[in-house]
Amino acid sequence: MNQPLTKMKLLNPDFPNKSTGILNGKCSGLLNWNDIAYPQMYGLYQTLLSNFWKAQEINMQDDIKQWSSLKPVEQDVFLRINTQLASLDSLQTPTISQVMDYVTDSSFKAIFAVISQQEAVHNESYSYILSSLVPTQQQNQRFDQAKDDPIVQKRNSHILEAYETFRTNPTPLHLLKLAVNSINLEGIYFYAGFAFFYHLARRQKMLKTSTMISYIQRDEMQHAYFISQFIRILLTENPDMNTKENIDYIYETINKAVELEKEWSQFILKDIEGIDLQEFEGYVEYLANKRFRQLGLKNLFPDRNNPMPWIHVFSDEMINETKSDFFEQKSRTYTKVTQSNGFDEL
Repeated sequence: MNQPLTKMKLLNPDFPNKSTGILNGKCSGLLNWNDIAYPQMYGLYQTLLSNFWKAQEINMQDDIKQWSSLKPVEQDVFLRINTQLASLDSLQTPTISQVMDYVTDSSFKAIFAVISQQEAVHNESYSYILSSLVPTQQQNQRFDQAKDDPIVQKRNSHILEAYETFRTNPTPLHLLKLAVNSINLEGIYFYAGFAFFYHLARRQKMLKTSTMISYIQRDEMQHAYFISQFIRILLTENPDMNTKENIDYIYETINKAVELEKEWSQFILKDIEGIDLQEFEGYVEYLANKRFRQLGLKNLFPDRNNPMPWIHVFSDEMINETKSDFFEQKSRTYTKVTQSNGFDEL
């Protein structure tokens, strides 16, 4: 579990095309989608491809006209959250690309490649929004603010630590921890950030931005789901990693992300009229419970419906109702993923 991983050769002619494991397995390096260990991955790959979009497809003229009518506090929070999200997406692209070097299964490599590219699109999208609204100098100031803000640094420190640890010492355990923190990033931090833009949208403000955010969320929904399944398969294929200590790490790490997101919300949203911070904190717990269920684990927080009913129109279920089954599955203990059962059955 702590043995360093080695980068996979591009071609291993003596190995089968169908991988014998997603990590430390044998695989030729050739990808035949008709002969993969986990056939469900092809469906996910196709879903990711069908989500393809570009920021320039959205005309920002309406938001440009409306920008000056926002309250100063709304403008400030808008720019802060936008650059926070852009900064985090900047880290996702190279991190996911590095993971590809150590994953054996070619179908997983292909999906990681698509995710890495989509994160680059998300980063560009946030920049596109900024460039539509404020001059370059102010954009640069906001990105510098994202780097220097001590509250932001505290919020992101655990994710950065896990990413850097794997980068400098790639082991199966460190990859597991990277994946858990990636779920925190994509499945909790991003979603909590999206909520502010949806709050503006429900008040008929900055609707083009909210459309862009909904496209990003549609991608992130699939990313968080894929990473959760990657973790489940990793633990299934490597029983020595499926330990109480590692399961405890998952609970503790996601719980810590919830605490930090609540602290951040108390700082960033305290002056935003119409957002109930108690409801928002319940929403963050609600998101965390979703991630636990996707991982095949029991809820950590009280089992509840979405405590921010107004955001339901922007929810995963509304964006992609065909995936509602696995997002709202009942709590259960860790369930193995095998070649014979489908992800939607878990």
